Amino acid sequence: MSDLLDRLTEIVGAAAVDTDPAHLREMSQDRFKKYQSVHGIYDGPQPAAIVRAGSTEQVSAVLALADERRVPVVPRTGGTGTEGGLEVVVEGSIVLDGSAMDRVLAIDAVDMQATVQCGVRLADLEVALNAEGLTTGHSPQSQPLAMMGGLVATRSIGQLSTLYGGIEDMVTGLEAVLPGGAVVRVRDVPRRAAGPDVRHVVIGNEGGLCFVTEVTVQVYPLPETRRFLGYFVDDLAAGADVLRQVVTAGFRPSVCRVYDAGDAAQHFAGWPGWNDRSVLVVVAEGPRGIVAATAAEVQRLALEAGAESVDPALVEQWFGALNWGPEKIEAEKEAMRTRAHLGYTTEVSVAWSRVAELHGSVLRRVREEFPHVADLTMLGAHSSHSYQTGTNLYFVYDYDIRCEPREEIVQYHQPLNAIIVEEALRVGGSMVHHHGVGKYRTPWVEAEHGSSWRLLAGLKEVFDPHGVMNPGTVWPR
Repeated sequence: MSDLLDRLTEIVGAAAVDTDPAHLREMSQDRFKKYQSVHGIYDGPQPAAIVRAGSTEQVSAVLALADERRVPVVPRTGGTGTEGGLEVVVEGSIVLDGSAMDRVLAIDAVDMQATVQCGVRLADLEVALNAEGLTTGHSPQSQPLAMMGGLVATRSIGQLSTLYGGIEDMVTGLEAVLPGGAVVRVRDVPRRAAGPDVRHVVIGNEGGLCFVTEVTVQVYPLPETRRFLGYFVDDLAAGADVLRQVVTAGFRPSVCRVYDAGDAAQHFAGWPGWNDRSVLVVVAEGPRGIVAATAAEVQRLALEAGAESVDPALVEQWFGALNWGPEKIEAEKEAMRTRAHLGYTTEVSVAWSRVAELHGSVLRRVREEFPHVADLTMLGAHSSHSYQTGTNLYFVYDYDIRCEPREEIVQYHQPLNAIIVEEALRVGGSMVHHHGVGKYRTPWVEAEHGSSWRLLAGLKEVFDPHGVMNPGTVWPR
C-alpha cells in the first residue's frame, strides 16, 4: 500500500492524494446510504486514497497503474449519485476524483456547442452559456451540484427533457480514458453512420468501463418566452392520457408532469381547490408562436378530459423551487437527525398502455406486502419525462424509521425498491429511467436486457478484463 501511495503521489503530486480517514469515510459511499451517513456510519470497505486528477494525462497514468496493480477504481465528480454507484465495495480501492478538471474549454455560438472538462458544474456552464444567450436545456434537480462527467456517465436527464432530451441526446463528442490508460476521443459531428454509435459505450457506463474526462454538448438559444399551465385531474391515468395525446401529436412542452394524489400532497396541498386530487403541470417554452400553439393544444386536451384549470402563477412558483441544492440537502439531513424521517424514490419507465397498471400494482403490492407499511407517511408517484411510446413513473415514498440506522436500507428502502423494479419489468418496462443502476439494481440487470445482456457483458470483458473499474456497478461482481 505504501508503494501504491508513493506511485500515486508521483503522478498527481502529494497535495492531490488524500488519505485523511474522515475524507475516506465520506467518499466510501453516496446518497444511497444517506441515512447511515448522517449518523456517522461507514461500515463498508474504505478506499486507500482519494486521488484528485488535474488532467487527462493524470487520469491515464492513474488508470494504467491501477490496472497494472489490479487495484479497483471508483470514478467520481460531483458526488450526487443516489444508487450506490459511488460506493466502495473493495477495501483499498482508489477513488479517482475529476472535480478539479473544471475548465469550460469552448463555447461556439455558430456550431451551437460547448466543450467542457468533466469537473465543470452544470450550474457554472449554464451561467457561462446564459451570458451569451444560450443554454444546454439540461436541468436535473441536482443542477447546483452535479458535474458534467458524472451526468454523462450516469445517463442523466433533466426537468426539461420532453423538449431538449436526455444527456444522450445532447452529447456530440467526448473524451474518455480506458482501464490501462488508453485515451479515446469521439469526435463531435452532427451525425454519422460509420457503424454503431460508440458514444453510447461511454454514456451511461457509470464508471464501469472508463473515466469521462471531456464532453462536448449541443446548446440552444435561451427561450424567448415561457407559459405555465396547471390542472386538477381525476387521477394519474387521466393526466397521463392528456400527456400522451400532447406528445404523440408532435407537441414538445419542456415540462409535462402528472402527480397522483399521494405525491401531489407534498407539492400542491396549498393550492386553492386541490382537495386530494391529481395534478397536471405543463411548461411550454421557446419561440412565441410555438409556445402559443403548444399551450393552446394542452389547454384544449386538458379541458376535453374534464380537467380544472389552476392559476398559472402557482405553477411558475412551484417550478422555481424544484432544484435540489445545498439548502434542501441540509434540511433533509436535519429531518433524518431529529425526526428519524426519510424520503426515497425509484424511477422506472413504461409504455403508455401500461401506465395505469404499473401505478396500481405497485401501490397495491406496497400496501399488501411491505412489512412496515404503517411507517409510510407518503406513498405516490408522478410522470415527469414523456416520449412518443411511453413515459416514466417516479415512485416516491417517505417513512418514519423505527429501527437502528444500520438497518434502515434493508428494512425500508430495499424492499420498496424491489417491488417497484419487479413490477416495472413484469409489465415490460425498464427497471431504471435515469438514476442509473448503481450497485443496488444490479440483481435485475440481466432480466432488464434479456438476450441482449451478452452485448453488455461483452463490453466489460473487452474493455475491463481485470475488473478494476467500479466493481459491482451495472455489471454484477
